[in-house]
Amino acid sequence: MDRPTAAGPEGAAVSLLGVSIYMPEQVEPAEAIAAQAGLPRAVVETKFGLKGKRKAGPDEHVSDMAVKAARPLLELVDPSTIDAVIYFGSPHKDYYVWLAAPKIQHELGLTAATAFEVSAVSAGCPIGLSVARSMLAADPSLRNVLLVGASRESYLIEYSNVRSRFMFNFGDGAAAALLGRGPGKGQVLATAAISDGSFHEFVRVPAGGSRHPASPETIAGRMHYLDVTDPAAMKERLDPVSAQRFIHVARAAAERSGCRPDEIRFIGMLHTKRSLFDQVMAALGIPPERQVYLDEYGHMSAIDPLVALYEAERRNLLAPGDLAVLLSAGTGYTWAATAIRWGP
Repeated sequence: MDRPTAAGPEGAAVSLLGVSIYMPEQVEPAEAIAAQAGLPRAVVETKFGLKGKRKAGPDEHVSDMAVKAARPLLELVDPSTIDAVIYFGSPHKDYYVWLAAPKIQHELGLTAATAFEVSAVSAGCPIGLSVARSMLAADPSLRNVLLVGASRESYLIEYSNVRSRFMFNFGDGAAAALLGRGPGKGQVLATAAISDGSFHEFVRVPAGGSRHPASPETIAGRMHYLDVTDPAAMKERLDPVSAQRFIHVARAAAERSGCRPDEIRFIGMLHTKRSLFDQVMAALGIPPERQVYLDEYGHMSAIDPLVALYEAERRNLLAPGDLAVLLSAGTGYTWAATAIRWGP
């Protein structure tokens, strides 16, 4: 579809109370990625835009990282007033056909919270923010909503598979956001999104679902890693529209929030190749000194925009009144953006 859809009631004031992240200790530097992929280090650093990325430990799963990311936010409010826990991260979780959200709720001791999940792969952050904001706007009895996501998708990468090369930037980590009604770091505004389901077949883990259940044959065939069915066809169709759709949803999120697109002062964008990032930043008028490029993190499924926002706050890139837009896209394909007015 070509028309961005808005999400969330327009008049309700919902605050972003806080953002927190957790990163694994292990760092996979560009030279290690290059060696595994059989590429020059310069290609990894310049074309992929990657100095390095974090890698979860063998026993460090998305639920564990999500709990660690969310725990600092419990200091901002009485935990008993958190009424919902929403997991919005990678679908590659501790177990197959399993929800991480109830474990996260239990580990954090949030006994009053309903726990559920929103799945939009790498577009999950704007979509999750929209769901959380809409819940608070629609139900006056709700007080605070915890949004938490994590990625361990580095374990789904097979560097010998050149078809999946554009995903060699996948890294691991977790991020969380707390939304509520009181004064906070900013006001969560509108979301805009575009979906084009004609891309649905291109990116997937071939085996493990109902079409190709796990078997000795699927394991021997290395079918449990991310794959791209037809990289040339995907690139031919995606390249002409991707930048345009990123720009379109970012501007639409601003407009649906009652703002002008030229008011945008910060874009928290997912990690992608440097050329696409630069194209989007230039079109939206974001100068280099106000940019956060996640070249030391890589692409962490749905959490990238929250990590970029965390970094922007840490680097003092945001001033009260600034309009920030969290921008991402997920295979399938959905482009999505959520606007935030920074400041209490």
